[in-house]
Amino acid sequence: MSNFEQQKAKFRTQAGFIAALDQSGGSTPKALKLYGIPEGSYSGDAQMMDLIHAMRTRIITSPSFNGDRVLAAILFENTMDRDIEGRPTAEYLWEVKKVVPVLKVDKGLEAEANGVQLMKPMPDLDKLLARARAKGIFGTKMRSVIKQANAAGIKAIVDQQFQVGRQIIAAGLVPIIEPEVDIHCPDKAAAEDLLKAEITTQLEKLPEGQFVMLKLTIPTRDNLYADLIKHPRVLKVVALSGGYSRNEANERLARQKGMVASFSRALTEGLTAQQSDAEFDKALDAAIESIYQASKT
Repeated sequence: MSNFEQQKAKFRTQAGFIAALDQSGGSTPKALKLYGIPEGSYSGDAQMMDLIHAMRTRIITSPSFNGDRVLAAILFENTMDRDIEGRPTAEYLWEVKKVVPVLKVDKGLEAEANGVQLMKPMPDLDKLLARARAKGIFGTKMRSVIKQANAAGIKAIVDQQFQVGRQIIAAGLVPIIEPEVDIHCPDKAAAEDLLKAEITTQLEKLPEGQFVMLKLTIPTRDNLYADLIKHPRVLKVVALSGGYSRNEANERLARQKGMVASFSRALTEGLTAQQSDAEFDKALDAAIESIYQASKT
């Protein structure tokens, strides 16, 4: 069985969650600050990227981070292009840890219009996808954001996500479609109903044998996405933490049958550069176990 088929089978059959380790240029200073490295302590993007890679390497090489509880890890492009313990990151993840490597491919968000933020254009996407495939990446992730229950805006978001998703499928990778509903959206439940309907419409257009994953905000109405979880074109439905604390995100997620975590900030909450390796591993193990248990329901 090829690596791709083994990885697909892992998503279909194994319990676990996705570690989102894909903070990019804009969110990196905030991630480093939470990790105990203030913005004034480094100079320039190159040093900043070295520091965030060191943080990610510490997480990935930790004894508590492995394929028993972690299905996959989402990487930033800069992380994919670097090594961990002398091996390319994606290769290290799969060959050493049995964690499926996934790549964030979007280039950020447009200004808000019609209550949503679409993705910025990705003119070099085909080149990036070819490079990702050559490096052993299984799938991709791309994020856009819904701020209001605006039907036209939500249709535009889902149309764009699936349009790019088809491009990713054609390149031999599995797209994670991520139309995030902002947890502060004033009519969040209504936005989620509109979103579910648009996603269902797009899934019905996918040919047999093609599939996607969905990364969605934990819904206001529990088990709203049950039909999507069962859909034959959906490999996995995962939840973003969306600004909730880890405890709240876990509590909300545990009520969603069949939905698993894809947490970023909620995963790294409480980890700091100042911790000893033993303290770090203990804190990370506790975080992973709590998210794993919330994802098993």
